Order: sequence, then structure tokens, then C-alpha cells
Amino acid sequence: MGLLDKIKGELVDIVEWLDDTRDTIVWRFPRYENEIKMGARLVVRESQTAVFVNEGVIADVFAPGTYTLETQNLPVLSTLKGWKHGFHSPFKAEVYFVSTRQFTDMKWGTKNPVMMRDPELGMVRVRAFGAFSARVSDPQLLLRELVGTDPQFRTDEVHEYLRQNVVSHLASVLASSGIPVIELAAHHGDLGTQLATRLTDELSDLGIAVPKFVIENISLPPEVEEALDKRTSMGIVSSGSVGSMAAFQQFQAGQAMEAAADGGGSAGAVIGMGLGQSVGNAIVPPTQPAATSGPPPLPGGWYLGNGGAQTGPFDDAALAGQAASGTLTGSTLIWRAGMAGWEPAASVPDVAKHLGATPPPLPQA
Repeated sequence: MGLLDKIKGELVDIVEWLDDTRDTIVWRFPRYENEIKMGARLVVRESQTAVFVNEGVIADVFAPGTYTLETQNLPVLSTLKGWKHGFHSPFKAEVYFVSTRQFTDMKWGTKNPVMMRDPELGMVRVRAFGAFSARVSDPQLLLRELVGTDPQFRTDEVHEYLRQNVVSHLASVLASSGIPVIELAAHHGDLGTQLATRLTDELSDLGIAVPKFVIENISLPPEVEEALDKRTSMGIVSSGSVGSMAAFQQFQAGQAMEAAADGGGSAGAVIGMGLGQSVGNAIVPPTQPAATSGPPPLPGGWYLGNGGAQTGPFDDAALAGQAASGTLTGSTLIWRAGMAGWEPAASVPDVAKHLGATPPPLPQA
């Protein structure tokens, strides 16, 4: 410092800290040669604590308030230095202001997945992120263990260390909770409280507390989430209603069509495949003939309707057998994929050919 700084130092008699930052934890008062005049006024505001350090040793700690620096309110410092000069010389000491408010802009997250055993899924890997607040619980411990002689100690100097402590405790809290992964979202608050308590105990030797811990999200690997989504979808379509098996088969057919579309097939090809193969093989035909639409298409299959009951599908060989047994007659209703509606067997050439092989009724005796 130059001559101007020395003169300015002699005139300054108010020791205070007006914090214009949001991330400073400890700030050292800049005094020329660390000389503070006898009778100077010390102003300690709410959410602050002033710590006097004499030659590396903490001499006095001041809570919020306004003080006149005399020997009567600095007994420890006076004992250390005042007797040499009759209590009239300046205090040659350092003053550290420590912020005791909560620092809320503290983020945390897992760089690598955390392994945990789920009661339903077994071993799973989870990632998590969130935020927490930290505050100084013991200024003297903080100065001794972390700050040292740093003139301005900021949150970024301790943030990474705090984040590592968070991750180290996260796995044990999740494992000991016994909560299934799919139910963790409902317990974020309880888990956050447990982690705040554990971290406060862990960091007490450093003079730091964690009053608030927030879990924003706990996520599974993408492939596990996808499997759970499919499991949920299948549970919805097959949840005990009438025709649930048919609904489940429709769901499978729809998934197959979606996969084919994602593979680059045209819309017409996908629909044709669904009508001709995948959907037809998966869907059970309706038990009642529909008035406005027939059963789902099945290549090569004929359906018979007699007395309101539907049977089939039958291929040509089976159709001939139905005709031979008398089940298939000219008035029997016939339908297959591609037909607009049910028609009498005699009016459908591909079916009528089997009727010709049927012997006429026996003459009456």
C-alpha cells in the first residue's frame, strides 16, 4: 500500500461489511497493516459474525450489534496485545466477517449412476439431481478448517466438496429406505430431510450445516424407463375388462405396425401388412356378425354364419368338409377379407363350387 492508503487507514474508524455479492461466505476487513484504532466502531449486521484474529489465533467473536473497540469488550485481545502499550496503541489484528445466512444456490447431481437394489426390479442404476442450502454453523471452526487466511472465501471454493458428500450419502439413504423406484417421487421430501440431517452431522466438524435439501428428480436408465412404459401400457389395455385379451392383442399388433413404420416403410405398406398379417394373426374375430362391418381380415379364411352364430375361419379344404357335412348350404351366410358384407354361399362362386359336390336330399319314402 502507498502513502494515500496509509493516511486513509488512519482516518477509518468504522469496521463493517456491506456485502454486495451473493456468494461470499467470509470477507477480511482491509486495514492498513491490520491496525485498528482504539475506540473504533465495529458494526456487525444481522446474518453476520465478526471474528478477531491475532497473529493467527482467534481472539474474540462478535454477534450482530454495534461495538466500540475498547479493552473492556476485547478482554482476550487486550490480554494478548494491550499490556505491551498501555492499551493506547491500535489493535494490530485481522477482522473476518462471516456470513451466517443460508446460501441457497447450491446445485448437486450424480456424475455417474448410483447402484441400488429395488424390491421389484432388482439391481438398478439411478441418477438424481437437485439443490440444497448451506450455512455457517460455527464461524471459528470454518476459519480454522477451511478459510485460513483467504481474504474472500466464496461458495464455489466449497461447493464441489459439499456435492461429493451429497453423492456419497445418496446411495445409502436410497438403499436403506426400502422404497421401490417407481414410488420414490412420492418420498422426495422425506429423503431430502434424511440427507439434510446426515450432511449436517457429517459437516459439523467444518462449521457448516445443511438446513434444506431438495431432490428434484431421480431417474432410471432410458431402456429401463422404456420397459416400464410398455409394462404400464399393457396393464392399461389388459386390466380385467370384457374382451381384454383381444385388446391386448390389438396393442401388440399396434406396436408391430409402429415398429414397421419406424423402419422406413410407407404408410400403405404398413397398413397392408397390418391388415394382411400382423393384425390378422393377433386379433380374435368377434363372436357376433357385425351389421355394418365384418370380422377383422384374415387372408385365405372363410367365415360361416348360421342362425346368428359365427364359425371359422376355414380354408378351401375345410370349406368342402363343411359342405359335405351339410353345415354349409346355399343359404349359409359367407364372409372373408375383401367382401363388403355377408352374402349367401350360393352367390359366391368360390364357395358355390363346393356346394355342387353336396348330394341332394334323399327322396321321401
